[in-house]
Amino acid sequence: MYSLISKDGTQIAYDKVGQGPALVLVTGAFSYRKFPALIQLAELLSDRFTVYTYDRRGRGDSGDANFYAIEREIEDLKAVLDAAGGSAGVWALSSGAMLALKAAAGGASITRLALHEPPLVVEPGDRKPPADFAVKVKELIAENRREEAIKYFMTKGMGAPSFVVTMMRLMPGVWSNLMAVAPTLPYDAALLDGYMDGKPLSASEWSRVIIPTLVIEGTESPSSLRHGAQALARVLPNAKLRSGKGLGHTKKLNSRLISTELSTFFENKEVI
Repeated sequence: MYSLISKDGTQIAYDKVGQGPALVLVTGAFSYRKFPALIQLAELLSDRFTVYTYDRRGRGDSGDANFYAIEREIEDLKAVLDAAGGSAGVWALSSGAMLALKAAAGGASITRLALHEPPLVVEPGDRKPPADFAVKVKELIAENRREEAIKYFMTKGMGAPSFVVTMMRLMPGVWSNLMAVAPTLPYDAALLDGYMDGKPLSASEWSRVIIPTLVIEGTESPSSLRHGAQALARVLPNAKLRSGKGLGHTKKLNSRLISTELSTFFENKEVI
């Protein structure tokens, strides 16, 4: 394990493995750098890249601050990019994709960007979280109602059936990990606030993201995720959509298949 100090003084823990051009992996809600699928993905990519995985603030071995702001998370990612040599390619999953996208729009030194199923809701008819979703998640965590927050986030935010949460409760190792990262759920909700309302994306908001970008979607994924990925690929100035069976993230990540796609993209074999 390595560590760095972000701009606001928060310690951020990270790992690096492999050799070659730097590639940073950014996780979504409930995930952290020791998430098994992330470890496997890093190992698969390590023969071509120096892969950096890190605990987003409040997770794993990273520290946190008394108050959350998206700008602080962007600073954390920029600090990891600095540790990776000043610039790097970035793959980011789900709500982590929104973090990476906002960082890129803010001028982070990202050379190429892969956005994997950001949970955008852009069609009026697609399933949407409650209008006060971000507020409710924050309230539940503020009241230390972690179990309720997990269930609410999964069912109302991610659209998972209630029985899935019940099954996870019966898996002690899985449930304890979810409970450990639950306090960071308001962070992910904040990243997505305003982008899950069933409204079209604004091209002008992302006009500064001119780096080559790959937007990834699984053909087996829920329609709302697919619509969001497709819309994002259309509004970004220099983006391409990659659709494929097995590339979804709502079940188990297919690390091997994803690593193949990322190797092609980040080795510049695929020109946008």
